Amino acid sequence: MSSYRISPLRAAAACLLIFAWLAFSPQAYKASSATDKLKPEEIVAKHLESIGTTQARKAIKSIVIVGSSEVEFHNPGKGRAVGQTVIASEGNKLLIGMAFENTNYPYEKLGFDGSGITVSFLRPGQRSTLGDFLHTNDFIFKQGLMGGTLSSAWPLLDADIKHARLESGGIKKVNDRDAYTIKYLPRGGSDMEVTLFFDKETFQHVRTEYVRTITAGLGANPAGAPRQTQNETHYRMVEDFSDFKKEGDLTLPHTYKITLSLGGRSGAMTFLADWTLSLSKFDFNVPIDGKSFNVS
Repeated sequence: MSSYRISPLRAAAACLLIFAWLAFSPQAYKASSATDKLKPEEIVAKHLESIGTTQARKAIKSIVIVGSSEVEFHNPGKGRAVGQTVIASEGNKLLIGMAFENTNYPYEKLGFDGSGITVSFLRPGQRSTLGDFLHTNDFIFKQGLMGGTLSSAWPLLDADIKHARLESGGIKKVNDRDAYTIKYLPRGGSDMEVTLFFDKETFQHVRTEYVRTITAGLGANPAGAPRQTQNETHYRMVEDFSDFKKEGDLTLPHTYKITLSLGGRSGAMTFLADWTLSLSKFDFNVPIDGKSFNVS
């Protein structure tokens, strides 16, 4: 019966490889882990680079974007409509308009003129669910969060980020890709949780998530005892950004999706709809009439 013998030279070589692996693998692992623990300011710096150079970003004073829009209602009831969209911004002012070929839902117009938000009425005294949500939570526009990098009001363009504090939120998945998360905490406080998502490889801003829970007590007894039951309403709005392409000297998303859902304490969904904007034409530094940002 034949046997296979390892030469002393080969054995020594194998041992060296094992020692090398043991010596260098921990450092390699630590280096990988270190990249997972970037500080918020480091993530923001890399995010800004993903948009364009400092000079290119600072050169943009206004943006006008047009494209097509589609809305799909999932609950209550189902429905779909298509149309056109425009997003215009100048400084901290922002306009988002969508027009649909639907008599029951002909348009959505949202504007912030630098001091206050205005939202169109579908009928006298009645806004859409999306319009009502944004009108109630107007800090989303006032902080410049709405529209992400599609807007000149995007707060991260200001290196000082004067109106908020940022906290690391770890790494989560967005469409099967790892993304750094940052908690956006407005100065002065807010009862809404805002989380920003940045692709781990490109540092492009791919999502903003807004979550708010409103609790209302019910059924106080005649003796004035504490309320025994509570009614909760959960609001969640998500802005998704994808299909990044070059426009001039900037790299910007060309697909913008808004999803709004409302639910009760039991988890039952009472409203779910999404708006998808496919953006095709970008114009920079064009004059915009200031009155355009007031849609009332």
